[in-house]
Amino acid sequence: MTKTLFDAQRRKFFGTSMAVASGAAVIGSGLGGCAQAQTQPGSANSGRSTAAVQISARRKLGQLEVSSIGLGVQNMHRTYQTIVPARPEMIDIIRTAYERGVTFFDTAEAYGPHECERILGEAIAPFRDKVVITSKFGWNIDLKTGARGPGLISRPDHIKLAVEGSLKRLRTDRIDLLYQHRVDPQVPIEDVAGAIKDLMAQGKVLHWGLSEMGLKTLRRAHAEQPVTAVQSEYSMLWRGPEKGVLPVCEELGIGFVPWSPLGVGFLTGAIDEKTNFADGDFRKTETRFSSENRAHNLALVQLVKTWAERKNTTPARIALAWLLAQKPWIVPIPGTTQMAHMLDNIGAAEVTFSSDELAALHAALAGITIQGERLPPAVQAFSDVEAPLK
Repeated sequence: MTKTLFDAQRRKFFGTSMAVASGAAVIGSGLGGCAQAQTQPGSANSGRSTAAVQISARRKLGQLEVSSIGLGVQNMHRTYQTIVPARPEMIDIIRTAYERGVTFFDTAEAYGPHECERILGEAIAPFRDKVVITSKFGWNIDLKTGARGPGLISRPDHIKLAVEGSLKRLRTDRIDLLYQHRVDPQVPIEDVAGAIKDLMAQGKVLHWGLSEMGLKTLRRAHAEQPVTAVQSEYSMLWRGPEKGVLPVCEELGIGFVPWSPLGVGFLTGAIDEKTNFADGDFRKTETRFSSENRAHNLALVQLVKTWAERKNTTPARIALAWLLAQKPWIVPIPGTTQMAHMLDNIGAAEVTFSSDELAALHAALAGITIQGERLPPAVQAFSDVEAPLK
C-alpha cells in the first residue's frame, strides 16, 4: 500500500466514520437511518419506558469517579456525510443526559475536528463543575484551522498548544481526563508523560490516559505518570482487549473506557443481511460487515435479541449491561445523535445478570466466532503501537 493511500484511508476514518456507537446512516430493509433502526425504548418491542430513566450508579476509573455509563460526543457535528444534526438538538441531548444522571462526557480535538469540543463546551457550561469531561490529542490537526494532515503529532510542545485550544473550545480551565488518541511512533512515551506532568502542575489537566496503545507503552506510561484510564474498542462484537489490555489494567489499577460499545450499531439490531451502507459510512470498508461475513455474524445479533426478550429490555441495553458486568472499573461511552437512543443506552444501568445468567451468556458468546476484521489494515496500523524508547 502506498503512503498516499494509507494516509487517505486514515483521513477517511476520522473524517467519515467516528459514528461508532449507536448511530449510523444506513439504507435498506426500509430503514432511513439509525433513528428508525435501533429498537425504540418505550415501544411495544422494548418492554421499557424512558419516562423515568435515571442513572445513579457511579464507578471509578482509577481515582476518578464518573457515572457508570457516559456519553460519547464524537459525532454531534454530523452523523455521516449526508446528515448534519441540528446543534440545539445535540446540546439538548447532552443536557438531558446530565439531568438523567450522566456525569461523564467524552470528546476529542479530532472530532469535527474541533467542533464537537465546541458543542460539548456550550452544552455543559451551566453545570461544568458537576461533570467530568475528557478530550484527546495526538492526530496531526492544524491547531487553528482544524485541517487534518497525515500522521500523528505528540511532541511535548504540540501537546501543550493542543490543550490550550481544547480548553478554549470546551470553555473550561481544565480537562478532567486527557488521552493520547494514538501512540506516536516518533515520540517516547516518557516525553509525552512529561508534557502531561507539566500540564497537571498548571492545573490544566487532572488525569490522563491512552487509547489503543501497545501494552509495553502502557506500562512505561504508567510508571512515568500514573494512568487513570485506557480507551479502546470493546464490545460483544470485538473482544480483543480481553487478551491483554484488561489484565494489565486490572494489575495496575487503571480504568477502562470502551469506545464503540454497541459494535458500531450492529448490536442494536440496526443492521441485517439486507442493509446497504450509504456512501461515507465507514462500515462499508470493514470486512466484518461484508455481505458474506455479516450473514454469519448476525448470529451474535440474534443472541442479543434473545436475551433482550428474556430480560424484557432492548438489545442496546443488553450489550451495554454485559460490558458493565465484566469489571466494576469499565465505563462504556455510547455516542448518539438521537435523544431516544441516549435514554435507551443509559437505561442499561438498570439491567443486571445473575451469576448463572452471566455464565450462560458467556457460554453462548463463546460459541460464536466473528468473521472479518474490525478495521481496514491502514487504520488498524495505528493501534497496538509501541512508542520508541527514550
